[in-house]
Parts: sequence; structure tokens; C-alpha cells
Amino acid sequence: MQSKIGFGTAAIGRPQYINIRKEGSTDFELETFRQDGMKMLDEAYHLGIRYFDTAPGYGLAERLLIDWSKTHHDIEIATKWGYTYVADFNTNARVHEVKEHSLAKLNEQWNQSKLLLPGLTTYQIHSATFESGVLENDVVLNRMAAMKAEHRLRIGLTTTGANQLEVLKQALEVAVNGELLFDAFQVTYNIFDQSIAAVASLFEDQDRRLIIKEALANGRTFPNERYPQYASAYEQLQHLANAYQVGLDAIALRFCMDSIPAFKVLSGATIPQHLSDNLKAEHIELSQADIQILKELAISPEAYWSERKQLVWN
Repeated sequence: MQSKIGFGTAAIGRPQYINIRKEGSTDFELETFRQDGMKMLDEAYHLGIRYFDTAPGYGLAERLLIDWSKTHHDIEIATKWGYTYVADFNTNARVHEVKEHSLAKLNEQWNQSKLLLPGLTTYQIHSATFESGVLENDVVLNRMAAMKAEHRLRIGLTTTGANQLEVLKQALEVAVNGELLFDAFQVTYNIFDQSIAAVASLFEDQDRRLIIKEALANGRTFPNERYPQYASAYEQLQHLANAYQVGLDAIALRFCMDSIPAFKVLSGATIPQHLSDNLKAEHIELSQADIQILKELAISPEAYWSERKQLVWN
């Protein structure tokens, strides 16, 4: 049976990522980084993962998958368009990515992304927002509809921010020539931001895929003295981890699997041990009582995303 966990490649494609800061070496060597990324793809495959998520905005991640997938034909790949990586692997860069939801950017990034075919099954708008206007840009939407028909792709989008639920609701209604356009939705969902649960029933239809990102809340599901407001949450998570004999990460990932009809829950692990630990989530099943305990840990989307904005690239 195929793993319910997918592999997100953001952290293996660029040397810095938005997360809880940890002290460590700032040394960086691109070829070593590339080799480590390929090893992580191999490890994910070895552990049973067959769904891989990437984007041009993830540094060299998409290029890694283009090369790696040439010898792996039983996988699904999802990629995105709309962000350009501009840090050039400089760990001291002030700007890491630039967002642009134009037809020109779509066509430019598709020229590389199409090299993922035939493994590419899902093509997504990277971080669709009301501000970018992409959900009302008929030229872009028509182009994506044409790509959907020509290449038999699932067309999707990713959401972010305190109003991701509202963005998702609008996206669910977008149609081109009378046909709904989007059938894959990658959203932030975890024990702290559970806002997407309000529309969970809409994804019980197998024609609509819900993919969960940031299931570990960018590291905030792990005990951290910077977040004293989560002290009781950390106690609950540790209690459950002990009861199920897994790590806190597996509890957080399993919550996403058991509380919402997700097609995949993405792991963003960067080393084999973390990925192996994440996959322990597949060997447990939370009781309804334990799911309810975790549901009560939710905070408002506004509070969640306000905290997330304070996280730095590291």
C-alpha cells in the first residue's frame, strides 16, 4: 500500500528555510548539498514514499527531481509556479524568493517543469492569494486549463496566510468554460491552525485532493521555551507520544491523517532519521478521544500566522 505521507522538497533544494532557528554551521558547499538531496530522494523512495512535491522556488529541488525521476517511473510529482528563487544559495541573502503570478512567469517556469513529465501529475499555483489576483486572471486560468487538457494534469494551488480558508473557498468555484479548474489543494493544516477543517467535507469526493503542508507548524509542535503559551499543548503531545511509543512528529502527522480527509500529508525532513521518524505515523491510529484532545489545541488563524511571520530563514 502506498504511503499516505508525501515528500516535500523545499528544505533539500535550498540551504535555508522558514523554520524555528537552530544554531549550527553556516558552511555551505553546493555539490555536497546536491548529493545530500539526491540521497534524501532515494531514502524517501526506499521507505515507500511515491508522492513528491517540489517547485522552481525551492532552489535546485525541481532540477533534482527532473534528474532523479528519470529512473523512477512509479511515482507522482507535484510542482508549482509563481515563485522565483533569487538567493543564489547565499546563506546570508536578505531576499530568498520573489513572487509573480503573471502569464509570462507561468510560461517561463513551465518550460522547466514540463521536463518532469510523465511523472508530473499535479501543477499548482504557488501560494495563491487575493492580493496577487491570480484567481481572477482569466488569461492565466485559461492557460492552465489548456495545460490540464493537453497533459491530463491535475491543476491545483497552495494557500498560505490567515485567510487561506477564504482563498480556498473561492478557488473551489473557479471554472473555465463551465468546467471547474482546480482539483488539488495544498493547504496549511496542523494542531494549531485547523481552520481548513471547516470545509473538510468538500474533500471526501475523491476527485478533489487535499494535500497537507506544514503539519509540524514549522517546528512549533516541538517544545520550545519561546512559546510558553503552548506549554500545556507540549505536555499533551508528549503524553500521546509516550502512549503510542512514537515521537511528537508522528503524533502531529497522524492527527492530520485522522482528523481530515487528506490525500497526502507532506514531510519536509532533511535527514533520513527524521524522515523515518515521520513515517512512524503510518503505524499508529489515534483514538477519537485523542483526536478530540488535539483538536482543542487549535488557535485562531490570525494568531498562528502572526507567529509564523516572526520565523526567519535559517
